Amino acid sequence: MGVRETPEAGLDLLSGENWKRRAALWGGGAAVALAAIVFAKASDAAFSVFRMVLAYSPLWSLLLTPAVFGGLAWATTRGLQATRGSGIPQVIASLEMPPDWGERHLSLRVAAAKMALTIFGLLGGASIGREGPTVHVGAAIMRAIGRRFGFADPRQTSRFLLAGGAAGIAAAFNTPLAGVVFAIEELSGTFEHRFSGTLLTAVIVGGVVSLGVLGSYTYFGSMDAALPLGQGWLAVLACGALCGLAGGGFSRLLLEIVDGKPRALGLLRKRHPVVMAMACGLVLAGLGVVFGAGAFGTGYEQARGLLQGHAGVGHEFGLVKLAANLVSYAAGIPGGLFSPALAVGAGLGHNIAALLPAADPSAIVLLGMCGYLAGVTQAPLTSAVITMEMTDNNEMLLPILATVLIARGASALLCRQPVYRALALRLLPGATDPAPGQAAR
Repeated sequence: MGVRETPEAGLDLLSGENWKRRAALWGGGAAVALAAIVFAKASDAAFSVFRMVLAYSPLWSLLLTPAVFGGLAWATTRGLQATRGSGIPQVIASLEMPPDWGERHLSLRVAAAKMALTIFGLLGGASIGREGPTVHVGAAIMRAIGRRFGFADPRQTSRFLLAGGAAGIAAAFNTPLAGVVFAIEELSGTFEHRFSGTLLTAVIVGGVVSLGVLGSYTYFGSMDAALPLGQGWLAVLACGALCGLAGGGFSRLLLEIVDGKPRALGLLRKRHPVVMAMACGLVLAGLGVVFGAGAFGTGYEQARGLLQGHAGVGHEFGLVKLAANLVSYAAGIPGGLFSPALAVGAGLGHNIAALLPAADPSAIVLLGMCGYLAGVTQAPLTSAVITMEMTDNNEMLLPILATVLIARGASALLCRQPVYRALALRLLPGATDPAPGQAAR
């Protein structure tokens, strides 16, 4: 039985249309990488200002954080509703929606506002990440460039959105392979074989630009931890089960908040979103005052310290960070899940390591990170690849794969549907319209 070729299969390599598409994707990949770099630098600078405020007096956060949360909630009820949350659900939903829907949720205006408001959130100490917003921004930039080059039909637009999202996650973490896996596993339920080269090209161009500007680096630094067969592999079961359940529980709570539960808070969020956001900011500030600065921001420094064996936080860090993340998302402000989730996982791994003193604690922290991320997103391949690339560690391949597989199953016991897809479905026509302060994240 012969293989039936698609219309594209016989196109000449020198086709002008093909080269125009390649040029658009290459240029888009470079543009996404540059935007991600600017976004990262500005986000770090904003949070540095917040840390200076904390250094003067942690009590100032009791004023600054609620004020910033309230300002963000007010802005997102004044024409910037599409900037709320991580932005990944918007990209997923846009793959199934007509072009006019994408114009409202993935325009360059939305992308610029997304960056600005996320940076403003970090200025106020919000427990959010920039990686999800970078996916949103990357997809918007790639979509705009594709339309500028004449690729505006739904099929071509979907390709540009996937490429932009992949380039965004790759540039945000400096993890090219994770960008490709993320596009296949998380953004799209289907994947065209012939599009794989196009997607890889966009990611590679973005990676080259990032490499040229920032140089070669790993997100959390290189580590040589290993987990030999034996008692250490108890950590695989523990991290997979416990971190997976924690991630699934977080996702379920997040979806219930989006659906307006509990009813009293749902009504407050619907009728007075700014007041609700300020209350969430006050709770977050209280967590920071009581438990330390780890409650604020992405949690990158704390996670890196735990990975490198220099714990600067106590054993309460994982649960406190989980609560801080949930409070930040309950406020309905822009911001992503990835970095804060990795920080929570690092904290939980730190706790599990204390129960298994015979195993390398850094290895268990790494397993906690990938296990919790897989529990939250229910994207085990992305979680595995992203943690390996971020630490430049191949020795942990088998333990990481086993951990994310267990975590995915454990998470599904509490949250039946992956959180990003569940949030995307709530954006589609026919879904219950979310309240102003609880739009999809």
